Amino acid sequence: MCLGIPMQVLKVDGIAGHVTNGKHHEVVDLSLTPEAGVDDWVLTFLGAAREVISQDEARKITAALGGLQSLMQGGDLGDAFADLEARGPELPPHLQAALDAGKSTA
Repeated sequence: MCLGIPMQVLKVDGIAGHVTNGKHHEVVDLSLTPEAGVDDWVLTFLGAAREVISQDEARKITAALGGLQSLMQGGDLGDAFADLEARGPELPPHLQAALDAGKSTA
């Protein structure tokens, strides 16, 4: 399984981005996110930035990953998923549109 890690861009050098998550610094490939610039947040997978994300989204993902790490070490989730607990489940937009139109497979 591959997890996306939010990282903030410190420096752009061609297609290489020098990034940090506050604990680790690394160089990632920015080929898939050419719009990424200094101070932007990117979601990284296996040494490559795959998406530019907001600071708020980076915070939520980091909290969720921290909660999972705590759980794996015998702790609890705390408020790692508070943003999800405050709302009910949601269908993807295309399925919600089909449901709203009265379509079903049954």
